Amino acid sequence: MIKTLPITKAREELTTIVDNAQKKLDEYVITVNGIPAAVIISASEYESWKETNEILADRKLVKDIKKAEKELEEGKGLDWEDVKKSLKLNVQD
Repeated sequence: MIKTLPITKAREELTTIVDNAQKKLDEYVITVNGIPAAVIISASEYESWKETNEILADRKLVKDIKKAEKELEEGKGLDWEDVKKSLKLNVQD
């Protein structure tokens, strides 16, 4: 859930805000004079966001992902069990 708080309220409730961001994945927009100035999110959410941006910044990777998605839609994908057998993997999922 995204909540918007003025910075004065955020200062008062910082411990609770951080706890809720970490445990409940709450998101907070902190405003200064009514204008959004910062966002508080969990560290895991931040890392996920950074990773997504890195992927999207790599044009070749995005192109390859789109190509793979199209191939899957066309039924050209391989079954995971067949892949494990062909590679002689003994992997439990």
